[in-house]
Amino acid sequence: MIIFAKKLYVSLTCQKTSHNFTKIAFKPLQTNLFNIVLISFFLTLGCGNLYSQEIKSKKKPLPAAKQTDKPQITQNDTIKLDTVRPTKTFLDGKVRYKAKDYAKIDQKKKLITLYNEAELYYKDVELKSGIIVLNYEKDEVYAGRIKDSAGVLTQFPNFKQGSNEVQPDSIRFNFKTKKALIYNSRTKQGELNIKAAVTKKENDSVYYLKDARITTAQDIDNPEYYFRTSKIKFVPGEKIVTGLTQMVIADVPTPLALPYGYFPLSKEKSVSGIIVPSYNDSNTRGFSLQNGGYYFALSDNYDLTVLGDYYTNGSYAMRFESAYATRYKYRGNVNIRFENLISSERGYPDYSKQNIYNIQWSHSKDSKSNPNSSFSASVNMGSSKYFKQSINQANIGSNLNNTLSSSISYNRTFNTIPGSRISLTATHQQNTQTEQIQMSLPNLQGSIDRIYPFVGKDGVKKGFIKNINLQYNVTGKNNIVTYDSLFFKPQMFRDAQIGMQHTIPISTNFKIFKYFSAGASTNYQETWVTKTIEKNYDSTEGKVVDKTINGFDSYRTYNLSTNLGTTIYGTFNFGEDKRIQAIRHVMRPSITYSYTPSFERYYDHYTVDAAGRISTDEYSRFANGVYGAPGQNNSNIVGFALSNTFEAKVRDSDSTKTEPKKIMLLNNLNFNTSYNFSADGKKTLAWQPVVLSGGTQFFDNKMNVNFGAVLNPYAIDNAGNVINKYNIDNGGSLFRMTSANITMNYSFSNKGTGKEKNSQSQRNGGRNDDLFGTNTDLNDSRNSQFANEPEREDDAISEFFSSKIPWDMTMAYSLTYTNAARENKISGNSIMISANMDITPKWKGGISTGYDFVQKGVTFTQFRFERDLLSWRMAFNWNPMGTNANWNFFIGIKSGMLSDIKWNKRSTSNR
Repeated sequence: MIIFAKKLYVSLTCQKTSHNFTKIAFKPLQTNLFNIVLISFFLTLGCGNLYSQEIKSKKKPLPAAKQTDKPQITQNDTIKLDTVRPTKTFLDGKVRYKAKDYAKIDQKKKLITLYNEAELYYKDVELKSGIIVLNYEKDEVYAGRIKDSAGVLTQFPNFKQGSNEVQPDSIRFNFKTKKALIYNSRTKQGELNIKAAVTKKENDSVYYLKDARITTAQDIDNPEYYFRTSKIKFVPGEKIVTGLTQMVIADVPTPLALPYGYFPLSKEKSVSGIIVPSYNDSNTRGFSLQNGGYYFALSDNYDLTVLGDYYTNGSYAMRFESAYATRYKYRGNVNIRFENLISSERGYPDYSKQNIYNIQWSHSKDSKSNPNSSFSASVNMGSSKYFKQSINQANIGSNLNNTLSSSISYNRTFNTIPGSRISLTATHQQNTQTEQIQMSLPNLQGSIDRIYPFVGKDGVKKGFIKNINLQYNVTGKNNIVTYDSLFFKPQMFRDAQIGMQHTIPISTNFKIFKYFSAGASTNYQETWVTKTIEKNYDSTEGKVVDKTINGFDSYRTYNLSTNLGTTIYGTFNFGEDKRIQAIRHVMRPSITYSYTPSFERYYDHYTVDAAGRISTDEYSRFANGVYGAPGQNNSNIVGFALSNTFEAKVRDSDSTKTEPKKIMLLNNLNFNTSYNFSADGKKTLAWQPVVLSGGTQFFDNKMNVNFGAVLNPYAIDNAGNVINKYNIDNGGSLFRMTSANITMNYSFSNKGTGKEKNSQSQRNGGRNDDLFGTNTDLNDSRNSQFANEPEREDDAISEFFSSKIPWDMTMAYSLTYTNAARENKISGNSIMISANMDITPKWKGGISTGYDFVQKGVTFTQFRFERDLLSWRMAFNWNPMGTNANWNFFIGIKSGMLSDIKWNKRSTSNR
């Protein structure tokens, strides 16, 4: 046997990791028969993992007879050492692998074969497959499927490099060039699933695909729809560029095709792009393109959406929507909407043109950013008729809303002794019926915490003297009252009322006879204004004329008040063997007394000479001020109040529980009235009506019941005017019920969780439930008209009759009784119902309706349906009657990336 002198870099150590991976490091050994047998033995065991193999060859083979001779090198030896540099290893990183059945190494063919649940890891490459073949001479790896016992191909390859993952039928990859050839690859990029017959990986950042399909469907092998293209250039995380692209729905090619396609991919949350408009038509405005525009992903902290509509009769609308947020600091959004509405054609009698707008701003500050200050905003202002006439809003709750309100506030707390705080608030109240607008720009409030001047060093506040405390408050207002037509015009600011008010309250509290809580207070108030009035009779015009006097003026007032109250507990025991063991009644009676003197010195007189009759009237120059005028008459009032709660102790139906459970029978039952000792019996009556109010809850707090009534002790004359005569002395009862009402709200569901509130509808001024229908923003129909719920598994409803069908229902009932002037009638009696149900696992339906028993008619009614088409959504809602009658149909892709692929058709209401 002739054995060549070669050096094999082999390690004779075999070690196994905790992951069941075999590691072997190769070291240079002098080749001899013993070493060859030893190496073969270890390779046969299959416990070696080949990382590198290097062979050094001599120029000539040694004679066979000298094979076992070991050369001895000494200092005097003149034989030079081998200067041939070792070749570089074929892999520059560690390879780990494992397989369930076997890992076979073929030294002759330079192959490592892994079979059944094979796994191979090299640098950032992870490969799992049924079979993996590694050619460590060519630096290539092959992976494919294997057949199970039934002959079915299983264990598809899963190739992962970095964040990119491919699931093909087979793959061939070169470690050095990083190139790959992939057959029937399946990969996911964001919301897109991509499948291609052949994929060529050019490098780490570029792939070329042939005969590919792109979809957002979960089942990429049998999608509901896909975009088919013959060639693709794919840059992971950046873009997909295609050639001729055709849309296929349910394996049926559609005529929708583009010469090329571009799908942006980004690791960011969103990217800028065009929003494709939808086509529609209207009998009053003609054909239109609606909700088209552009989305600007300006940064990670804020964005901007610009949308617009255009109708062929000249109507148009613009909308600007922006959301912003900075983590741990603040978040908010801004919506600005403008619509130029033209109805009919110029020259026709029904032609009309008007501009309407709406501004909404919501801002909240994270309290963690600065606990000593806060800033918040909730703005909803604009044209009074915006929600009634907008072509992009369909919500009856917002339409019926009579008030738009806004508030912007800044609060700051100062860590002083005593503590102090200041706040600036801008408010806005707008009546959409009268179109009157009331604004406070701004409203200043400041205060200093209570000071206890008589408390000793021990800090104990006990008794009348030690509990005496005082405080300082200041408010400033700039009130503006105007109308829609004068909004932000010069006259709006000319009529502004500016003033400031300083208040120093002094109070104390103490106990009387151990069981009574008493309190006393006095309040000093100083008011500053910048405008006053002067009244004079103009004989030329024959009327009283108000003259505005600009300049500083002020007045000072004070009042006194005391209060006394206690708590009375009463328990009615029925026995522990009874179902209802006891009823507990808690009463909290209280009596208050307040005195405010007359401030006649702030009143002036003017003479009226009308038709030869001379009379004198009084007025206060502060009457039209921001804080009004001080009281002209003494106020000497005693108030009475009684609050009650009723609670029952009931034996639990669960026999294992030893303690009874508590049930609230009445959350509150309140009575309030007052008596004015200074009443003259003409302008003012001594007794005020008794106001009764109460409320409770039933069915595990799912049903809320509230009721109230007004009981007047005075009688009325034939004209319906209240007279200074008790009703009982006029042949009636002790009290005359002038009004009463009761409301009930009941929400129940078998879903086990509370129903999501409609915050956008409430923000628009409507309800936060769907009793008046869902809030439909016609700008964007991608969101479901039903409450968002977690996705169910496909097999969650397997059999119709044995399945739990999710549903929810909300009911509201209102009854109002009126008898102020002997009407004795039911002025309001209506019921409203809203119900939603999953008709099937993929179909949802809902209805909102009601009935008015006084008007004898059906109230607002809406039908809504929705179909889950997996990667698509189809929705339809219909308001069949009334001035708000309309319908809306939508079908589109759920994915936000392909949300422009939709069809939206709707009718216009009769508004």
